[in-house]
Amino acid sequence: MERTWRWFGKNDKITLAMLKQIGVEGIVTALHDVPLGEVWTREKIRDLREYIESYGMRWSVVESLPVVETIKYGGPDRDEQIEVYKTSMRNLAAEGVKCICYNFMPVLDWARTDLLHENPNGSSNLYFSYAEFAYFDIYILKREGAREEWAAFNRFPGRDVLAEADELAKTMTPEKDHKLVENIVIKTQGFVSGNFHEDDEHPIELFRQFLDLYKGIDKDKLRENMKYFLEAIMPVCEETGINMCVHPDDPPIPVLGLPRIVNSDEDIEWFLSAVDNPHNGLSFCAGSLSAGIQNDVVGLARKYASRTHFVHLRSCHIFPNGDFTEASHLGGRADIIELCRIFEKENPNLPMRVDHGMTMLGDESRGYNAGYSFLGRMFALGQVQGILATVDRELGIEYKQPGFFD
Repeated sequence: MERTWRWFGKNDKITLAMLKQIGVEGIVTALHDVPLGEVWTREKIRDLREYIESYGMRWSVVESLPVVETIKYGGPDRDEQIEVYKTSMRNLAAEGVKCICYNFMPVLDWARTDLLHENPNGSSNLYFSYAEFAYFDIYILKREGAREEWAAFNRFPGRDVLAEADELAKTMTPEKDHKLVENIVIKTQGFVSGNFHEDDEHPIELFRQFLDLYKGIDKDKLRENMKYFLEAIMPVCEETGINMCVHPDDPPIPVLGLPRIVNSDEDIEWFLSAVDNPHNGLSFCAGSLSAGIQNDVVGLARKYASRTHFVHLRSCHIFPNGDFTEASHLGGRADIIELCRIFEKENPNLPMRVDHGMTMLGDESRGYNAGYSFLGRMFALGQVQGILATVDRELGIEYKQPGFFD
């Protein structure tokens, strides 16, 4: 697999010179300065591509060319925005960038309740608490019907998440509420989706406005809208050679009354069959999939390796009560060693990036985006490079470490 790294552009505190030294071959990035819904011009794409290439790497994957909300909920300007999307696709392809990772998650991209949850070794990781998320939904967001939905929540037999949220409410303070809003809405969304920003004065009110757009949109309707979008852009994929690869939902469950449609074997089977085109593929995020108790991650890799265009290697650990955290890249539910065997054998040369590394050794004080530490991800990349070198030797594939003489 090609060793890639998610990089947030020229203002990223992690520089391309740093990435070259640690064995990164390809860059995963986007035009983060272009507002949602506007065309990515060929000139801006070329400028960033040439900058990346000046450091001896290539722009391997776009993550992401955002699918704006109106496409997801089927708004009146959906067709106009799809045309904008298609123009950006053609401009990317003209500059040689032909793999686009995107998501079809309404409003909320990936969600965590704690961004610096302490590990036994003193480092920290991202963490998801169902009780804290239910508290946010009921007591902070105050979403209509939230209490009834959490009362019926039975994903983990024997656990009463609603009762836990009510108990938590007795000890929460305005400061703790603010921190939870930052973790769920601001610090995990602003740099990925563009819907929210650090300087938003009323993020919860804005959040409610986005949720209102999806009133009446159930799982079947969201599936219908995803199919509409994919059918519209597949001719451009055929014309340009672009591969589209959807990122699984994170966490892989419905949240905040919103449907989620890429979180299980049945979901993946559906969208690949609904638009059965080899350019319509999967970003195999082992972390998102391993956060769902319903998923056999290794089995999914075997089944969908041929339709995978991009791989995120990370792993989650699910606690007995159902809460989950990022695990070591050598542990957790994902079995990254076996995943490397599968992808190297069945679909070699895929771009791969490690994801959501530990925050360690001072990462927390350097202003990195949540989940995107430098030292933690470098440590994870070293682990994965060792896995790949071993697996490639098993398979008789030549493995070369970039930057060395042999």
